[in-house]
Amino acid sequence: MDIKNNILETIGHTPLIRLNRITRDLPCPVLAKVDYFNPGNSIKDRMALKMIEVAEQDGKLRPGGTIIECTSGNTGMGLALAACVKGYKCIFTTTDKQSKEKMDILKAVGAEVIVCPTNVEPADPRSYYSVAARLAREIPNSFHCNQYDNPANRLAHYETTGPEIWDQTDGKITHLVCTAGTGGTVTGVAMFLKEKNPAIQIWAIDVYGSLLTKYFRTGEIDMSEVHPYISEGFGEDFVPENYDMSVIDHFEQVTDKDGAVMARRIAKEEGLFCGYSAGSCLQGLMQLKNKLKKEDLAVCIFHDHGSRYVAKIYNDQWMMERGFLDVKTFKDIVNARTVKKLLTVTPQHTVSEAVELMKKYDVEHIPVMDGTELTGALSEGGLFQKIFGNPDLKNASVQSAMEPPYPLVDFDTPVERLGSLITRENGAVLAKDEKGDYHIVTKYDVIHSLAK
Repeated sequence: MDIKNNILETIGHTPLIRLNRITRDLPCPVLAKVDYFNPGNSIKDRMALKMIEVAEQDGKLRPGGTIIECTSGNTGMGLALAACVKGYKCIFTTTDKQSKEKMDILKAVGAEVIVCPTNVEPADPRSYYSVAARLAREIPNSFHCNQYDNPANRLAHYETTGPEIWDQTDGKITHLVCTAGTGGTVTGVAMFLKEKNPAIQIWAIDVYGSLLTKYFRTGEIDMSEVHPYISEGFGEDFVPENYDMSVIDHFEQVTDKDGAVMARRIAKEEGLFCGYSAGSCLQGLMQLKNKLKKEDLAVCIFHDHGSRYVAKIYNDQWMMERGFLDVKTFKDIVNARTVKKLLTVTPQHTVSEAVELMKKYDVEHIPVMDGTELTGALSEGGLFQKIFGNPDLKNASVQSAMEPPYPLVDFDTPVERLGSLITRENGAVLAKDEKGDYHIVTKYDVIHSLAK
């Protein structure tokens, strides 16, 4: 019988999968080391278990102890799984830019999660690094894993991920592509592969807003390079001790948008539902494709599963709000909004009541509805002209001041078509969604969508 004694024995030995569609124009094969097949759905399971095992061996983690770590989510999941099996408690600090799914998953496996601000210096007492360190000092029988500076991080990948990739490619790998965060994965795998074949190229993928790329190129820690970014799981505002830059051959930076869009492409075109870093990893390779030759064999490490990003990169509204997806139709404009309920008035409302609604909700156009029937429209410009000529109109009914109803279009009408339907006399258009609810698009909405 082939039976695992516990969930930790399923960590590692993840598949190497050929990419076919996205990379079809590249001169060489591209393979993905898909580490979301680990039980915690990420590559971090490997180093999480290793850090605990080494801490146990060194006497730093004792029975009934508390594991403390600052994590973007994935390391916490690996640590939490190990804690479940081994009987430890967990307290994790994370940043407010991490997806809600990650935090909820950590809580589901018994961890306590403390959310800290993102946009503070690492040494700030509010940062998730500092809070974790403080808790480790204050809580008896606790162990701060400190994945950034803990050598067990890269040791895990030197002992497992690197050898797996070498064996799975029969030693034919020529390029390793990996996002760079704590430094454990890229350095550990690189150390092993370089021992086997010093000619193997190690390409580290970074994000704009991280200081790692400039540090690699100049040796200078330049805090002016640091600015907020949306990408999750890689990039840093300091240089973790796990890095050995001598085993890395090149750093390549990828934008937040390009990484997110590529992750969605990987899901749709390759059938691999991966996280943000996988998209950035493959995007980085695509930016460097001119450096590849026919005889090469490139391996990209896909760190984690897309389920952690359902409310972010796999959410159309989230993507469009950040300008990451092109707005193409009436439906796209509506989906990009945070508030979707249509504001309307009845023919029996007074003009002054309608004006108050316009001011309260900062809108220029309001459809007039009698029950479920569109009977007219009110516009700020039209009311201004009428009230200017007749101040008493404000006490009259909307019916006496309304304009013709806005044109009704299909929910999937292209943005370019909407532009021709919205005129000086007609400042908006309406459409019904799949549920039969009305939505409005104005001239401003069209201009805003085309300007992104």
